[in-house]
Parts: sequence; C-alpha cells; structure tokens
Amino acid sequence: MRVLGIDPGLTRCGVGVVDVEPNRTARLVDVVVLRSPAELDTPRRLARIAEGLEAIIDEHRPHAVALERVFARSDVSTIMGTAQISGVAMLIAARRSLPVALHTPSEVKAAITGYGRADKAQVGAMVARILGLDAVPKPADAADALALAICHAWRTGGVAGAAVADAKAPVPEGTVLTPAQRAWIAAERSAAVSGAARRLKE
Repeated sequence: MRVLGIDPGLTRCGVGVVDVEPNRTARLVDVVVLRSPAELDTPRRLARIAEGLEAIIDEHRPHAVALERVFARSDVSTIMGTAQISGVAMLIAARRSLPVALHTPSEVKAAITGYGRADKAQVGAMVARILGLDAVPKPADAADALALAICHAWRTGGVAGAAVADAKAPVPEGTVLTPAQRAWIAAERSAAVSGAARRLKE
C-alpha cells in the first residue's frame, strides 16, 4: 500500500510518501517539507501549503493519508497553525475520497522504535534504517512525516495490519509484528479471555 504521511505545520509541513509491502518492507517514494513565509497572511499561507499537498497527492496517488493527531500545547500560535493545516489536509483528502487516519506521537514512536517515548533522533535513525537510507531525512519534519506513513501502513495494512484488526485470529507463521502490534494483540486476547471467564461464572 502507498501511504502519504503529513506532519502538519504552518511554517513547515513535512510530507512523506512510502510504499509498504505486506511483509512490512518499506520503500521511500518521496519526501518534502512544504513551507510558507511568516510575512504572508494566514489565508495565503494555508493556500500555499494546500497547493503543495494537492500536487504531491495528485502526483503519487496514495491509498491513504496519515496525519499526526493534534494535541494541546502551551504555544497557542503553533497549535493553531497545526490544526489549520490538519483541516486543510483532511479536506483535500476527502475531496479525493482518500481515507484519513490520525496517529498520536506516542503511537508513531512505539510503532517505529518499539518505545513510545523515543526522541526525534531515535525516530529519525529508525526511519532511515527501515527505508534503507544512507542518512536521516532532514529536517525533522521530513523524518516525522515518513514515520507517520510507515506507522499507518504497519498498523493497518498487509498481514500484520490484519492481525491487529482481528486480534482473536491466529497470526500466520512468519508474520513480523512490531512491539506495539504484539502488545495490542496480547491485550485484546487477554480481554477476550477475561470476558469469557466472566460469562462462565454468570
């Protein structure tokens, strides 16, 4: 599957496109950081980022779009810009009938590194390793966008994604799962066992 990951931002918007096979092998298709100058008013800045997103989507035709979920921060201006770009991206995707998924930073970190509190350097290094790159994509917005795309594909696509979606089903032999996927499946199966035990007692 081909996924377009977006690390939303008004000044810098990271955009990464990856192809991911059912066996979780990932290949870089494109990565870019869209920028809008601070001297422009907000509507024109949004329009500039939107034009870049539309061009990339129309060129690469992804199967899905993955966005970082907006969360509260003390910097109101930054969070507003992030939310505005997220809205623009979702609108563009919706007009092309593309599914959109939101992933929190901790979900992305856990999927990519196996640790939900990994720092940006660790995430960037793993992105480079997964994609077979000689260097970590720069700036960090680029690496974050690629991480989002990989995370989404691994959590929802292919054999591994199917195993997560249906945690009660047996995982096919040879399937490689991330630590996050293994933990999710274990938790779901534990919950199912607990539920069955309660029903027997009733």
